[in-house]
Amino acid sequence: MSSNIIPNLQQKKTWKARYTVLSLIWLAWLLSFLDRMVMSVSLPFIGRDLNLDTTQQGLIISAFFVGYAAFQIPGGFLADRFGARKIMAIGIAWWSVFTSLTGMVFTLPLMLAVRFLFGIGEGCFPSASWKMISTYFPSKERGRATAIQSTVNTLGPALAVIVAASIIGAFGWHMVFIVLGIPGLLIAAGIYFFTRDNPKDHPSITQQDLDELAADGTLTDKPVEAVPFKDVLKMPVLWQMAAIWFLFDITFWGFSTWLPSYLITVREFSLAKTGVMAAIPFLFGAGGTLLGGYVSDKCKSQRKWLYMVTAVIAAGFLYMTYTVESADMAVVYQCISALFMFFAMAMFWGILMDTIPNKIMGRASGIVNFGGQMAGVVSAPVMGFLIKASGGSYDSAFMFMIIALVASAVVTFTVKMRNTPAAI
Repeated sequence: MSSNIIPNLQQKKTWKARYTVLSLIWLAWLLSFLDRMVMSVSLPFIGRDLNLDTTQQGLIISAFFVGYAAFQIPGGFLADRFGARKIMAIGIAWWSVFTSLTGMVFTLPLMLAVRFLFGIGEGCFPSASWKMISTYFPSKERGRATAIQSTVNTLGPALAVIVAASIIGAFGWHMVFIVLGIPGLLIAAGIYFFTRDNPKDHPSITQQDLDELAADGTLTDKPVEAVPFKDVLKMPVLWQMAAIWFLFDITFWGFSTWLPSYLITVREFSLAKTGVMAAIPFLFGAGGTLLGGYVSDKCKSQRKWLYMVTAVIAAGFLYMTYTVESADMAVVYQCISALFMFFAMAMFWGILMDTIPNKIMGRASGIVNFGGQMAGVVSAPVMGFLIKASGGSYDSAFMFMIIALVASAVVTFTVKMRNTPAAI
């Protein structure tokens, strides 16, 4: 009997091909968030150098989101048509070039153009990455896989404020962007050489991995029938998911893009202290994401209710963040809010990955993420306007985020949960 136990233990410790794929996707996502989130810390300094008010600063962030949102659906089409591998590699290389170019800009019109083109490159990436995850991971692990991937939503901003604050303090904001464009070319090469669109073609795939995917219905020898786009658009759950993600991302992007400015201008933190304090809530968010991913796979039938409850709790602590007098307690409440908000996010992606068929995942996830990125287009300038209209007060901007998060919970209530992906 003991001779059988040792092989079983060795088999459990085997590094699977899908873990390599997920690791590369995670690195690419982390870089994408670093490349976009350093703008949040750099914004006050860019505004000072280019003589921009908060509304104009919001336009810089919106320029990225316009390009990013515009290529969500085309990126999904391209991933379904040409494969996720090529689209991810090209997108990463593209945005890395424009990250570096951002640091070489000295006028507002050129800054808007560069950030728009930067957004196009990043816009091709998300749907391709989710298609790759749904291709390599069986249903029982997709909640955790997407949660691990989604930790970059928190770790990216956390690292961004630390990295950006350090480099800005030493060399100025231009150097931040120039340096961060370099690693992307290496990651793009890694994606191209170490992933495959079909798991059967991956050199490290095992028969056990293929059997798991086949048993789950993910892997099949039958030709995949093309699904007309009009049929994809007829799926009600697709539009529900897009609406939820739009509302959630209004809060997320507001939370991410204006948090450093809020700590500097309202709570009067120094740049060094902001680099630390703005990072802490996102580390709590990373913990919430991982915990949410684990719970998501264990409690599939309860995902909807878990999202609703945790989103409302997060909104409550967000309210306490800007109403408390103590600056340090404001950070504490931000941490608690982030913990619950990103737990809810893990529930959302668990719902999406299990209700959308893999064969349309590129286009479908592109549509959903388009909704989320349109929130980025709306959130940054609206909050900038609210701050300016309030004479520098962030109260109305926080209420804008709170209402959006609660509204996302209301829309989630309308979703009909399924045990299998929706038929199409």
